[in-house]
Amino acid sequence: MEIKNAFAGTLESGDILIQIEPSDTPGLTIDLDSTVAYQFGDQIKKVIADTLKGMGIGQAYVRATDKGALDCTIRARATAAVVRATGKDVWQD
Repeated sequence: MEIKNAFAGTLESGDILIQIEPSDTPGLTIDLDSTVAYQFGDQIKKVIADTLKGMGIGQAYVRATDKGALDCTIRARATAAVVRATGKDVWQD
């Protein structure tokens, strides 16, 4: 699936900014900046990767700046970024 540069989210407390870009490197590359990365970094990356893979994105560069977002917010922001990057509307058939 072809993607273009897109982002979703904010840098407000309790949110996450997810930026997605095309990549020449196979697989997903997730660069995470978070004050809680030591405790929750693996979980944040897993939620992002699972969301993208579930939407058919297997190759991309993702930059995530976390400000304490919950998993549901991370999924929502990752979904919105993919919709913007691909033009694929996941809310309609």
